[in-house]
Amino acid sequence: MDMPWKKIAPVNPNGEYLALLTYLPLKKHRTIPRFFWSTFAIQKQLAGSAGILGYALRARPLEKNFWTMSAWLDEKCLMDFALRIPHSQVMKVLAPLMSSTKFIRWKVAGSDVPLRWSVALERAKREAQP
Repeated sequence: MDMPWKKIAPVNPNGEYLALLTYLPLKKHRTIPRFFWSTFAIQKQLAGSAGILGYALRARPLEKNFWTMSAWLDEKCLMDFALRIPHSQVMKVLAPLMSSTKFIRWKVAGSDVPLRWSVALERAKREAQP
């Protein structure tokens, strides 16, 4: 299931921004409700975060695989969000419950926001190749 792109702030089509794709594989199915519950607090935090342009979530619960993609003004805004509560607390709790996570950052033109899953996942596939 794909949550549609949630636009938070206007984008300058001529601007350059930071894109982030995260891959969050859970180790056990029983962790899925906790993961989904945590997304509500993080979505609320995202809505009030400086520098977020928009985001989306992709969930494949039967496979225990989850992805997020987001666009930010810059790395500082992203890190300010990531290090604040509730995100920082949620990650501490969920980290031991996940397999190998992946975080892929790239520069994106404003004209390419909202981000598309096909583009983000293709980038992840290219970066995973040796």
